[in-house]
Amino acid sequence: MRVANSKTMSDALLNVRESAQRLGIAPSQLYAWLRQSDRGEFVLRGQHVTIEYFQGGPRGQGRIRIHPREIDRLNGLMQVSPREMQRRRPPLRRDMFPGISVPLGRPK
Repeated sequence: MRVANSKTMSDALLNVRESAQRLGIAPSQLYAWLRQSDRGEFVLRGQHVTIEYFQGGPRGQGRIRIHPREIDRLNGLMQVSPREMQRRRPPLRRDMFPGISVPLGRPK
């Protein structure tokens, strides 16, 4: 059984600056996203999202590393695709009230 070289495994992970660059945001914004994700408050295009990342150090205070697949997933969630515009009902005439089937006014 062959053990993977730790250098090649860490090379596959991206640091915050590289990750933010791929996402098209500032590194400080990515830190804010990670903080919100940790608290379960991160919402991207109306969908709650959690971001998976690695953080080394004895007490979790080390450098943050993110897998490129996770960055690709976030990019996919940010992608906007055009949707067909919903057709609106024409406005109701002022003399027309939905659900009322009797003539309005004083009885004769």
